[in-house]
Amino acid sequence: MPTIAVDKAALYKELGKEYTTKEFDELCFEFGIELDEDTSESTKPEDQNQPAQLKIEIPANRYDMLCFEGIVMNLKVFLEQQQLPKWTVNAPKGGELQVLNIKPETKQIRELCSGVILRGITFTQERYDSFIALQDKLHANLARQRTLVSIGTHDLDTVKGPFSYEALPPEEIKFIPLKQDKEMNGKQLMEFYEKDKHLGRFLHIIRDSPVYPVIYDSNRTVLSLPPIINGEHSKVKVSTKNVFIEITATDKTKLEIVNHMLVAMFAAYAESIEPIKINSPHNGESREAPDLSPRQMQAEVKYLNDVTGLNLSPEEISKLLSKMGHDVTPSKSDANILDVSVPITRADILHQADIMEDYAIAYGFNKLPQVFPNKTAAVSAPLPINKLSDIVRLETAASGWTEVMPLILCSHEENFEWLNRKDDGKSAIKLANPKTAEYQLVRTSLLPGLLKTINSNKHHSVPMKIFEVSDIGVVDLEQERKSRNERHFAAAVMGKTSGFEQVHGLLDRLMLMLRSAFLTREDGLKNEKLQGYWIEEVDDPTFLAGHSAAIRINLGGKNHTIGVFGILHPSVLQKFELPYPVSTLEFNLEVFL
Repeated sequence: MPTIAVDKAALYKELGKEYTTKEFDELCFEFGIELDEDTSESTKPEDQNQPAQLKIEIPANRYDMLCFEGIVMNLKVFLEQQQLPKWTVNAPKGGELQVLNIKPETKQIRELCSGVILRGITFTQERYDSFIALQDKLHANLARQRTLVSIGTHDLDTVKGPFSYEALPPEEIKFIPLKQDKEMNGKQLMEFYEKDKHLGRFLHIIRDSPVYPVIYDSNRTVLSLPPIINGEHSKVKVSTKNVFIEITATDKTKLEIVNHMLVAMFAAYAESIEPIKINSPHNGESREAPDLSPRQMQAEVKYLNDVTGLNLSPEEISKLLSKMGHDVTPSKSDANILDVSVPITRADILHQADIMEDYAIAYGFNKLPQVFPNKTAAVSAPLPINKLSDIVRLETAASGWTEVMPLILCSHEENFEWLNRKDDGKSAIKLANPKTAEYQLVRTSLLPGLLKTINSNKHHSVPMKIFEVSDIGVVDLEQERKSRNERHFAAAVMGKTSGFEQVHGLLDRLMLMLRSAFLTREDGLKNEKLQGYWIEEVDDPTFLAGHSAAIRINLGGKNHTIGVFGILHPSVLQKFELPYPVSTLEFNLEVFL
């Protein structure tokens, strides 16, 4: 969840009350947020030398509370100190709206665009800082690091409409980027910001595209190169009076959510909210943005009361929901229905279950009646694969092995190169934008985690015997999500004289417990109706030549290879920095269901 730091004195002044830390913590709990820290109580020198701040944890879906203004507005509505504002757009005095024309070429890179104008805005340094910080928070959360949405803000008085949103080769785009004094083209800009700590992490979004998105005014002045950086020419300052906000995106829903959040948070500082006309001839679309009308929903009184255990009238429920910003009226046609107007700030309201949650918050979670439910929707029971996994865990632990729980993500090298395995490009689930090289993909084997665990515990005495029962992930295009989990068992033993007789013995014990009889290779291959398993030598580069075996099993009239065990190859030991020989065992547990 994002944590927002707000000035303590300024917040209490807006709320009209000086709260103790305990009182404010209770208020946050009642509203469904959490006070993480009051820096006035901190002993850190850096906190003592700064004005006191309150660090508040905000639910990930409450985009309307990612800045000081949003927290103040929502808490004042909750405390019934004010009603939620009714936002409306107003045409300029001349009646002609600013126009943004979207060119067909943008389909190649970042097609969607929206915007708004805040006329007569009054910034102070605090408001300006909050305006910039909200954009950063939206970029980091809702916009998924600018991949889905990016925001550009401009001093309208420094540019001239109509504006155009285009996509051009990078060499043709020339402008002075924000906070710079030298003109660059798109290609030079990529090279210039490649090592920049802030902007460098966004370059990958458009760098390899043949065209870059760009926004021009009527004089061909570049306003921005989304989603990377704005132009220096139109930068917003504290003295700016008219702000033009342009938003580009790959997701239409999130595009308008971001527009709504910026309007709702800072319209109070402006004289009017002015829409812009957006023309997309290639889509046959012409519209005015933003649409600030509330969304209309319905909620059932019986459902709200049944889930919360309350028995309030529609009028009482309506009053409580107004504390959460909703405009609610009992339906004239059905006494069991409430007509709910959801404000533009509440993008998180998708179902009457969300209305019910707000109802419970407004009433008070601690005040809800504690009753045992009369009905239950299901009978609890373990999934078969989990039940089987627990049996295997218990049996292995009873045999003297220690269970470990490594991370499910690993690097590409650990999963393939270090195990002398090749990546076919079709099996591993790879992260599109990994934060570090250590977490690039979902493991396709449990071995990397076991070997890294042994490496981290080399100071312990040997032999070291560990195991894991957990999932791997593989690409499966036949599944709805194009991937699936597969439950595996793996074990590893490191010792001064480690042979694979220990993992072989563990395999035999587990197979006996799983009621899979041992077969000779000849019997298993000749008669597929025989139920059981056997082992046969296999040439696997992960293991020492001549010291590895595949685990074969007859199931359903067919024989399958379900796993492999053996002594690890010296190069694998070297990569994982293991000082003694290691033997490993891994097989698929799901075949026994």
